[in-house]
Amino acid sequence: MNVISSVGCPKEIKSQENRVALTPGGTRQLVRNGVPVYVESGAGEGAAYSDKEYTDAGAVVLYSARELFETSDIIVKVKEPQPIEVEWLSEKNLLFTYLHLAADQALTESLTQSGVAAVAYETVAVGNRLPLLEPMSEVAGRMSVLVGAYHLAKHTGGRGTLLGGVPGVLPGRVTILGGGTCGTNAAKVATGIGADTTILEVSSERMTWLDTAMPAARTFYSSEAALIEILPRTDLLIGAVLVPGAKAPKLVNREMLSLMAEGTALVDIAVDQGGCIETTRATTHEDPIFVEEGVIHYCVANMPGAYARTSTQALTSVTLPYLQTLATQGLKGACATSPELLGGIQCQRGVLTNQAVAEAHDLPWSEPSFAE
Repeated sequence: MNVISSVGCPKEIKSQENRVALTPGGTRQLVRNGVPVYVESGAGEGAAYSDKEYTDAGAVVLYSARELFETSDIIVKVKEPQPIEVEWLSEKNLLFTYLHLAADQALTESLTQSGVAAVAYETVAVGNRLPLLEPMSEVAGRMSVLVGAYHLAKHTGGRGTLLGGVPGVLPGRVTILGGGTCGTNAAKVATGIGADTTILEVSSERMTWLDTAMPAARTFYSSEAALIEILPRTDLLIGAVLVPGAKAPKLVNREMLSLMAEGTALVDIAVDQGGCIETTRATTHEDPIFVEEGVIHYCVANMPGAYARTSTQALTSVTLPYLQTLATQGLKGACATSPELLGGIQCQRGVLTNQAVAEAHDLPWSEPSFAE
C-alpha cells in the first residue's frame, strides 16, 4: 500500500526569483489525488497567483516558511535552497527542484550533510532529452537574444548595433555556442528578427538537423580555431552549452574574448553550471550586467524568472506528473515507475549520489540506494 506524502511549496527567496513551483491548477490535481498540499503565503504572487486561488484549489496556506518545511514531506521549489532553507531540511524530506550543484561546492556539501534526498530537475533524462530542463531552456534561449539586443543599444553602453539591420544596412551578427534546446531557441529569435546567425556545434548529426530545421541560420563546427575566426565579427555571443549535471566547459577564454569589438555583448545562459566563458560570473535581475574586455556581459543565473508567469506554467506542466508520482509512491516507487528519476537523485541520507557533481568538487559518491 502506498503512503501518501504531503507536498510543501515555499515562496522563492532567491533575489528576483518570481516563479513558483506549483500552480493552483497543479494544486487542485494533487489534492484530488489525496495529496495534502501546503503553500506559503505569497508564494504565487510573482507569477500573478493569489493565496485565494491556492485555498480554492484545496491547499492549506501557511504564513511561516519554517513551518512549511517542518510540516511537509516533499519540498517542491524552482531554485536551489538558500542557506536558511537548507537548515530546515532533514532526512525526512524529499527536495524536488533545480540544483545545479556542480557549480556550487558549499551547497553540495551542506545539502548532503542535511540528510535530505534531493532530486534535481536538470539531470532527469529520458534518452537524450532533459524534459524538466527543456521548458526553461526554451525561455532562456529566446530571452537571450532579446536582452542581448537591448544591451547593444548605445544608451545602455553598447556599440549601437541593431541586430536586424534596416534596408541598405547589413544586420548584426549573432554567434551561438551550442545547438541544443537553448541554442535552437536563441537561433529562432535571432533569425526571426533578421540577424546574421551562426550556431557552433560539435555533433555532425545535430548540425544536419539544424541545417534542415533552421535554414536561415548557418552551422559551423565548434573549435578554438573557429571561435578565433568568428569572434572579431560577432556583435552578440550567446553561450548555450550544457553537459548534464556537470560544469560547463570554458569554450571562450579572456584572450579570445578580447577579439570582440568594444561595445559588443554576450549572454551566458550556462551560468547556472559555471558558465562557458572564462569571464562569466553570476549576476541578478537587479544588477544584470558587467563589462570585461570591453564586452557587456549579461550573466543572470535565473533568466526565466523575468517572465515568471510563462515560465511557471511551462515548468509545472512537466514537473507535475513526476511530483504526483513522488507524492503517491515515494521515491523508491517513483523510480520504479519512472526510472529516469534515478538520474535526478543528487544526494540521499548524507551521501552524494551524482558522479558528475562529485567529480566537479573532488568528493566521494555512491549510487542511490533504497536499502532499509
